[in-house]
Amino acid sequence: MKLRKILALVTASAMMLSLTACGSNSNDTSNSEAPAEAEKTQEVETTAEEAKTGVPAYSEINVGTDYLDYTASIKWTTHRTDRGEDGTLDAIVSDFNKVYPNITVEVEAIPDFAEEALLRLSAGDYADIMAIPAIDKAEYSNYFYPLDTFENMDKEINFASQTEYDGYTYGIPYMANAQGVLYNKAVFEAAGVTELPKTPDEFIAALQAIKDNTDAIPLYTNYAAGWTMGAWDAYLGIVSNGDDTYVNQKFVHTEDPFKNNGDGTGAYALYKILYDAVANELIEDDYTTTDWEGCKGMLNRGEIGAMVLGSWAYAQMVEAGDHGEDVGYMPFPITVGGTQYVLAGGDYASAINVNSSDENKTAAMIFLKWLTEDSGWCYNEGGYTVDKDGQNPDMYSAFDGCTVLSDKVALEGEADYLNQMNAESELSFNAEGNRKVQKIVEAAATGSETYDEIMAEWKESWNAAQETLGIEVLY
Repeated sequence: MKLRKILALVTASAMMLSLTACGSNSNDTSNSEAPAEAEKTQEVETTAEEAKTGVPAYSEINVGTDYLDYTASIKWTTHRTDRGEDGTLDAIVSDFNKVYPNITVEVEAIPDFAEEALLRLSAGDYADIMAIPAIDKAEYSNYFYPLDTFENMDKEINFASQTEYDGYTYGIPYMANAQGVLYNKAVFEAAGVTELPKTPDEFIAALQAIKDNTDAIPLYTNYAAGWTMGAWDAYLGIVSNGDDTYVNQKFVHTEDPFKNNGDGTGAYALYKILYDAVANELIEDDYTTTDWEGCKGMLNRGEIGAMVLGSWAYAQMVEAGDHGEDVGYMPFPITVGGTQYVLAGGDYASAINVNSSDENKTAAMIFLKWLTEDSGWCYNEGGYTVDKDGQNPDMYSAFDGCTVLSDKVALEGEADYLNQMNAESELSFNAEGNRKVQKIVEAAATGSETYDEIMAEWKESWNAAQETLGIEVLY
């Protein structure tokens, strides 16, 4: 279980950014081989059972009661450079020290985290606490200390399966994301939209009403940023078809995943929303000049009606101006059999360095549990709760009545199938490279292709990849 091809994964890891933007999931990764220098540092394979020492398990710690006089100095690295710059991370540590005054926590926010974290793992030089980058789950025990058994962790936190391997959970998402649509409440009200749209047709009608009755841009594509367009892929499975086994288990085995179901569901209906919005001129005047940083204030001020992004972006929009109370978050407008479905999943998951001393592992375990249960970080970021006993922010009130699910993991032996299909087909679903979504905007704006022609091309590429890779078509 050596770290395989970790430098090659530097590029592959960026694929996860389309889902989380601020971070990436570490569920599915490549099964490639490590560079020679990395292999030399990993001669001895480590199992979770072998790694266990006198360090308390996650479930054994009672925050605010146990280890109050514990003394240690640990280092915590995170991808949240924005929260390092605005003082949030320092404030979190300060609050922690009010309860655990003798545990010193040094914070480092790393730019280009997806790449830098892999390089640090390769060099064996990483902090006591670090988010798990895009490595194979089989490698977890070589680099990270098991927090607890999966059975115990599943009782303590949501999304415990995200970093589960061989019966143990290795990391805790600092927050979770739910996939919906950002919108400005005041703009919708001014447009006369009194009920949130639940279907593609209702959403397009709402955008048209915004165009007809307000000066706001109905739907902001964020085309120019590129990575922002990858957000559309997040609605591919659960949200568009209500099936939590689809993305990681059935998608690669489906003969025509892009067919028109005729009922406003599935991938066809999902991406057609974008095509129709562009074709009907319900977007910005010039999609090539969109401004990711600038759009935050625009939505806050009511200059934008809606944007398709995960819930991670909500807090940024609220903070971008004086009208945070107008920023809302609604379920994605697809209804399956009378039910709207919401995909929720963990963001970057923090883990403990397996090579840290037992003292530092213990301090890190205390800090991670406090961070999850008592810091309020997830809640304040607008995150879907990770703590089983936690509450969701008011922003999720529109999700009442929806069914919230998380994607099931891939079947045994098929963990890399989607990665392979993405590379071979060049369609890159939930992966680095969002040109296919940008091309939808371009085709709709110029009339160069009909939507059905685009879907036919996707099917052709998908089927060719299945044949090349020898992946069985079952659906």
